[in-house]
Amino acid sequence: MRSARGRLTAELRSSREPSQAQLQRFGDFLQRTYQRKVPLHWEQDESLRSGFRLQVGSDVYDWTLDGRIRQFTDYLRQLQPGENDLLPLMRQAAEDWSLAVIPEEIGEVLTVDGEIAAVGGLEHAQYGEILLFASGVKGMVMDLRRGELRCILFGSGEEVSAGSIVRRTLKTAGMPVGDSFLGRVVDALGVPIDGRGSIHAQSYRPIEAPAPGILERQPVNTPMETGLLAIDSMFPIGRGQRELIIGDRQTGKTAIALDTILNQKGKGVMCIYVAIGQKTSSVAQLVENLKRRGAMEYTAVVSACAGDSAALQYIAPYAGCALAEYFMYQGQDVLIVYDDLSKHAIAYRALSLLLERSPGREAYPGDVFYLHSRLLERAAHLSDELGGGSMTALPIVETQAGDVSAYIPTNIISITDGQIFLESDLFFSGQRPAVNVGLSVSRVGGDAQTRAMKSAAGTIRLDLAQYREMEVFTQFSSDLDESAKRQLVYGQGLMRLLRQTQYAPLAQHQQVILLVCVLNHIMQDVPLEQMEDFRTGLLAHVEENAPDVCRGVDMAGLLSQSDREEIVELARGYLAQFSPGGKQGG
Repeated sequence: MRSARGRLTAELRSSREPSQAQLQRFGDFLQRTYQRKVPLHWEQDESLRSGFRLQVGSDVYDWTLDGRIRQFTDYLRQLQPGENDLLPLMRQAAEDWSLAVIPEEIGEVLTVDGEIAAVGGLEHAQYGEILLFASGVKGMVMDLRRGELRCILFGSGEEVSAGSIVRRTLKTAGMPVGDSFLGRVVDALGVPIDGRGSIHAQSYRPIEAPAPGILERQPVNTPMETGLLAIDSMFPIGRGQRELIIGDRQTGKTAIALDTILNQKGKGVMCIYVAIGQKTSSVAQLVENLKRRGAMEYTAVVSACAGDSAALQYIAPYAGCALAEYFMYQGQDVLIVYDDLSKHAIAYRALSLLLERSPGREAYPGDVFYLHSRLLERAAHLSDELGGGSMTALPIVETQAGDVSAYIPTNIISITDGQIFLESDLFFSGQRPAVNVGLSVSRVGGDAQTRAMKSAAGTIRLDLAQYREMEVFTQFSSDLDESAKRQLVYGQGLMRLLRQTQYAPLAQHQQVILLVCVLNHIMQDVPLEQMEDFRTGLLAHVEENAPDVCRGVDMAGLLSQSDREEIVELARGYLAQFSPGGKQGG
């Protein structure tokens, strides 16, 4: 203990009063350890079954029975077992172990305010270190102050009371990782919440880790296909890219991420879905959809639902990223979805206000940009020297009334390599996915497209932009010439062609077939209400009669001029047989 003048004193606790010889030995120990004479005071403590507990400042030397057991347990945990050698290992451990005279720093809870606990006495605790409270609740140091520190609680604040003991773990916040996490649903601490038992972890990674440097990366040049024609053709995503999905509430943001996960089946891509601040029922429904379609075999779900503490919602994306890094550094390709980062920022804002940090714009703290930049920068395509693995990030952000200029959206737009903007008007008009062509962009662009897709996409984005502009113009004019009318019909058909039902991603050859046909105006005269039937029949017709072309597009990513001509010829033949009723003629 330290007096008001800063003088160091020692307090000895035991159930029985020590003898003079024992007091003399303790005095000699203090003299050797602290190189000065430290006043020693004894206090009776009936809760100590045997032995002594010595506290000097914030240092605690525990020679009680409980302390010895705890030391021995920690010693056993540090041993590295082999196969079928449990008993010899324990026997050897018992022979080699001796009681260590190492001080254990123990603190005391000063105050508890919701999800924040103020702790005193832990002078050597570090920022980000995990603390263990007497009730078993864990917390993480988030604020260092003179004489005290403040930590966020990963459990209920009602289980932590002022005056209770706090122990250091000497560990930073981490996430257990391993292949066995695939197919499972865990919380932000890696604890399974799907009722299927415990998970054997192969390793342990800190949730906060530095992003790969410039020399540790390589360019993004391999496509991460979503299976959505509107995205793969105009806003391609590459492995290692960070592509933002942004839009108002209920505009299909999660649906795009879910379809992208489904489209990775059989492609060797591991998927991590991080749910932040969502309803438990929504997460359960999403997991059930993934199971039903066989996607949970290569997917892990990290969930911090709306009912969880703000602290768990805060660390959830970092925990998911740590799990994704485990696969990435093994040379594998990973897709991670953060759903969504606007709720993540709100959780961090709540914690910051409770920590009495100065609020800035929209009451967010000043480091809210760094909050997301240090997360998203960890997505990368690693160099071949590091295994060549990749992590592709799809962060989701919710806007209010389509305002992309709000604080959090603009921050994340500036961090990511492009954004897919979903428009409410398009969504409610039946356009799914409701992608706004004008506001969406991929800064990787054609580098993440195959030659076949790049060739087939052609001027589709320009055509759509012209159609949207002409559509606005026609609202003020009823007198249109024939070319303008044909342009409108073509644009309407193109928009209808880009409609895609959920859970039905398209293979690359199917997308190429549709793009070649639409850019050659083959579907110009197909009625809009028959477009879905025509598309389904056309794909089946071309796949049946030109399997080599389809195989070449999927395997090699190539589309020759002869392949293009063959697709056009087959499409015209199918169009001639297509009846307005949606059936083929004889």
